[in-house]
Amino acid sequence: MIQDIAPHIYDNAYRPEAPGADSYALYYEDHTALISRSGEAEFDFPRFQDLEGCNDDIYQNCTYLFSIDHQRFYLVEHITIPAPSAFSMENTLFFRVGTPGYLAFAGITGYQLFTWYRSHHYCGRCGAPLRHDEKERMMFCASCHQMEFPKISPAVIIGVTDGNKLLLSKYAGRTYKKYALLAGFTEIGETLEETVKREVMEEVGLKVTNIRYYKNQPWSFSDSLLVGFFCDLAEPGDIRLDQDELALAKWFEREDLPTDDDEQISLTREMIQFFHDQT
Repeated sequence: MIQDIAPHIYDNAYRPEAPGADSYALYYEDHTALISRSGEAEFDFPRFQDLEGCNDDIYQNCTYLFSIDHQRFYLVEHITIPAPSAFSMENTLFFRVGTPGYLAFAGITGYQLFTWYRSHHYCGRCGAPLRHDEKERMMFCASCHQMEFPKISPAVIIGVTDGNKLLLSKYAGRTYKKYALLAGFTEIGETLEETVKREVMEEVGLKVTNIRYYKNQPWSFSDSLLVGFFCDLAEPGDIRLDQDELALAKWFEREDLPTDDDEQISLTREMIQFFHDQT
């Protein structure tokens, strides 16, 4: 999965040290990131030394994000991109396929933090400007003492099984057209297991039982922590499709599951493969 970057080591402890010339500078605009490509999937990020020539204050106007193998990554904003340059803005969906994998993980994780910082310039309670806390990753309001921490939305990935069959679906109205498992965000006051039951009922009109945890993963493409569950069909019934959410849903026999997808970064793909491989 996308977070599985071993032997590289990701460290998200907040250590707001000054960047060095060879520290990574992550720059985003809307849904794009500044990268250089050396092949169809191979890429790299700029270092501070690549941008300092036309950005005099870049070392002062940056935010520490995390480190990988003791190499520090920083968020930079409002910069001038050198021209001509080997770097260009690419859609963040590129991080689904980009290599090396540890940089793709860094890129999308940095993007999640970028979108959070971008939305928290002012206090949502009193409207005063927020400031960076010095000890932890938190934005603090000196006026009303409101504390804002990064947004993480819990969501479930659901493998509904019926004996030798697994239920797959396709989303309605999205650019992602491949088969997926049912999924949904957890609501306030709801357990993850209750989310599983509710989402299956809402999306396909089926009741499930024997809900069992599989794995979880951070999924910065949607600010989420995805939690995977398998469950069994509780009673026979026809699929009643929520057409606002899904284009289709159908049962697949274990041996007929689509497992030739070369994208191996998601919990969904791993769960489909896991069910396929069981005997």
